[in-house]
Amino acid sequence: MTDVVHIIGAGLAGCEAAWQLAKREIKVKLFEMKPHKFSAAHKSPQFAELVCSNSLRSDDAEHNAVGLMHEEMRRFDSLIMQCADATKVPAGGALAVDREGFAKMVSEKLLATSMVEVNHQEINEFPTADAPLTIIATGPLTSADFAAAILAKVEHQALSFYDAIAPVVYKESIDFNKAWYQSRYDKGDKYDYINCPLNREQYYAFVGELLKAEKMPFHDFEEPQYFDGCLPIEVMAERGIDTLLFGPLKPVGLTDPHSTEKPYAVVQLRQDNKEDTLRNMVGFQTKMKHGEQQRVLRMIPGLENAEFARFGGIHKNTFINSPLLLDEFLRLKTQPNVMFAGQISGCEGYVESANVGMMAGYFAADLVCGKMPILPPPTTATGAMLGHLHDTTTEYQPMNINFGIFPTIQGETTANGKFRKIKGAERKEAYCRRALNDFAQWLEQIK
Repeated sequence: MTDVVHIIGAGLAGCEAAWQLAKREIKVKLFEMKPHKFSAAHKSPQFAELVCSNSLRSDDAEHNAVGLMHEEMRRFDSLIMQCADATKVPAGGALAVDREGFAKMVSEKLLATSMVEVNHQEINEFPTADAPLTIIATGPLTSADFAAAILAKVEHQALSFYDAIAPVVYKESIDFNKAWYQSRYDKGDKYDYINCPLNREQYYAFVGELLKAEKMPFHDFEEPQYFDGCLPIEVMAERGIDTLLFGPLKPVGLTDPHSTEKPYAVVQLRQDNKEDTLRNMVGFQTKMKHGEQQRVLRMIPGLENAEFARFGGIHKNTFINSPLLLDEFLRLKTQPNVMFAGQISGCEGYVESANVGMMAGYFAADLVCGKMPILPPPTTATGAMLGHLHDTTTEYQPMNINFGIFPTIQGETTANGKFRKIKGAERKEAYCRRALNDFAQWLEQIK
């Protein structure tokens, strides 16, 4: 096996894999079709473009699974976490980034690395059996020709669902006579979120128009399957007229300073860029046509004159049946010189995608050097995510990191030898404490 690794795709997973290889002094050939060709959702020529939200979700490493994953990646010298920390914008307890600044920094760091050679070209054919070790990290928006090549190679063991994008509003167009700044339950800085309240009548009028709005059509051959963690708002509303009240429009933890009446529903907008000129509508992924988005979303108090920097959209998200197709090191069982990483492997989310790319880079570096990689413990967020990709026995679906895929902690043995059950926040703390301890021991093993 050569000491050069090919990576197809310069998204979060591909960039992270390239970084991990380069720092271990393994040469990388990184293939990226932008800027010569863009998918329907991509707009920037930069690497690691964030297509949907600008949030990497909770940064709480003591109680939250994704925050725990952040911390594990920081300890592993993750490029994505370095750049996210350097370009973060206020978002309460979440880690949100300046979208353009983040992508620019990731691109610059990789381009400055002598171990990475970038080839701006589209790959349409599946790697041959005698090709260098190749990591396929083309993401959920894999080009049609290459997706067809992958599908043929894996004997049609590929699946897909649809992922929707939230609109972005110019902050200066928001009416602060109706909207106000506040983080839910006053966590973080009050300026992290802008809130727009709806009373009962306004909420049901909004949902009514949302359901009637004209949507982007699907092709005749397409049957949409959404990921439950990223449903379009109209799909949520179709599941029940009050569903949004328990999702993105929940009114809890907020107090409207303009009224003594408690809001019936609240729309939140989160900072989208460093300058805080743009705000994205939290949880407002949508497949409404652009004209309908403007009409319906301007029904929200405070957004009557909203100007949109980006309308919501929808794109197909493709992933393979990893538990059936891949080994524990993310290699294709029928052709071990090919690995898969990122969302095409069936993880879901920015952080998870980068995390799997990080592991693919580490695995590839050891493999080209003739070493057998050591898997991270399943008690860690990193190990639990890999376990989902490899060991899932039920119907395989994309998955965010969550404590439900960790080895269970029911309780602990007290000093007097008795077993004590733990739950709630204490149980989450126990998961995180165990994970970071086991992750530290694993890092010592792989040095």
